[in-house]
Amino acid sequence: MVAVWLLGIAGICVLLLVLFGFLMLAAAFRNHIIAEEIFLEALPKEFDGFRILFISDIHRRRLPVRRLSPMKGEIDAVFLGGDLTEKGASMNRLYDNMTLAAALAPAYAVHGNHDYRANITLVDNIIRGSGVKLLQDESITIQKNGSSLLLTGVDFPRTGGKRAYRPLPPLSSAEAPLCRIILVHDPLWLTQQSEVPADLVLAGHTHGGQVVFPFVGHRHVDPFYRQYNAGHYVIPRNDGSGKKAGLLISRGFGTAHLPLRWGSRAEMHVLTLRRAAK
Repeated sequence: MVAVWLLGIAGICVLLLVLFGFLMLAAAFRNHIIAEEIFLEALPKEFDGFRILFISDIHRRRLPVRRLSPMKGEIDAVFLGGDLTEKGASMNRLYDNMTLAAALAPAYAVHGNHDYRANITLVDNIIRGSGVKLLQDESITIQKNGSSLLLTGVDFPRTGGKRAYRPLPPLSSAEAPLCRIILVHDPLWLTQQSEVPADLVLAGHTHGGQVVFPFVGHRHVDPFYRQYNAGHYVIPRNDGSGKKAGLLISRGFGTAHLPLRWGSRAEMHVLTLRRAAK
């Protein structure tokens, strides 16, 4: 009798584990889009209302055509925050994803660590061939109604590691006073900067922990990620101006290692830039 009772309890536990696994799998493939406003003091009035579709950490997932296609003409730019693919992932899917992104609006991307673990030459050919502008430690100006916004893309260290970043590209006298956005895959890059000459930093990489259990929280090895895990933050620029920069760390659209999520939903972002009162 006791043995039957124990077998029953074990069976129930197995069923619960299987159910929980299905729930985590389902959570990994949801298409959640967060629409929010970002207020920047340095934003030119011509860019008030400028809309950015920000997607990071796609990995093996396919971007949802039905959700994103209606955004064509409704957004002004697409920013892709790295880990656009990974080793062993379909290059045809990468091409489809990049082609979709480029069809929505002018699209800009940076590398993530998983991009370099794939066939990086093929990956870059696909990114550029699709019409997406790949930024590797370089800045470009985005124009609107005669005004300019500066976008700087930080390349993930090609040799690996999280700290061997190259210096930010120097700014010309015309670029220095512009409102600046920095696109970087791993927010840990911030710990290597004596100053952050930007008004907004967009990053990913953390997946928000990807699987976060109650009472356990985020179990990142580096203390930085325990403080800067996912969401919005304000950080000092340390450039002597007394100003601060906004930081957004996305939980990302895809998953690393296993297609499972819990307590950290998959997400994309539609960011509307607003000119803040000084």
